Amino acid sequence: MAYAKARARGRWFYRGAFGVFQPIYTQTMSAPLAGKFQDHYAVLDIDPKADSDEIQAAYAKLAQRYHPNNSATGDAEKFEAVNLAYEVLSDAELRSGFDKIKGVGQDQGAPKFTGVDFFEALGREALLRVALLCVLYDRRKLKPLAPSISVRHLETILDSTSDELTSVLWYLKQRNLVRSDDKSSLHITVDGMDFLEAKKPTPDEVMRFIKPDAIAASKAHTPPVTPPAPTPAAASPQPPKGESESVRSVLNRVLAKV
Repeated sequence: MAYAKARARGRWFYRGAFGVFQPIYTQTMSAPLAGKFQDHYAVLDIDPKADSDEIQAAYAKLAQRYHPNNSATGDAEKFEAVNLAYEVLSDAELRSGFDKIKGVGQDQGAPKFTGVDFFEALGREALLRVALLCVLYDRRKLKPLAPSISVRHLETILDSTSDELTSVLWYLKQRNLVRSDDKSSLHITVDGMDFLEAKKPTPDEVMRFIKPDAIAASKAHTPPVTPPAPTPAAASPQPPKGESESVRSVLNRVLAKV
């Protein structure tokens, strides 16, 4: 097998027995056109449901066609786009994230209204927003120098679905009640604190969304134990009135004989 290394923007490739350049290592992953969305499936000309073998075959064909060393059809920009597409689609985690952005797997038919369930979810989501703000407010009070919480940790605290949490965070960010820091963790804003203090949510409204194992043991509310009322002492049994008189008569007769 003959090897001919070629470098293109931080990536090394080798030419295999079939003249196809394969990646040896990846230094960085940057889009060929910064700031623009690239449809990786369109770049490789494959179906979004393509398996790994189809992705590899499409990449091998296009990488050979657009490689800068190909004097006939070489194109550095398209070659970079093909490499980026392959890097994303050949990695299960990156591909899953891209599919969510692109909407792969979502219903392609006409949209439909949820129905009665929408109105139940509407009230639930409003309360979930308040619960999330309470969690972030509590964090700021406890850790003023590190007030942010990651989305992953919020998922372990709040009893909600991923879709519910995504919708709630979108709303709170749009209202400037919550912000993300440079690490994409979340913290409450001054507006969020003011909103919460003005609303004054009740424990029942918030605690329904907090998972039991996410409540600090020392802070868990334990209802006071009311001691049982003292039982009144039982009165000494008194003999019936008739019985007392009968005993007295007997004693009198005995004494009279004496």
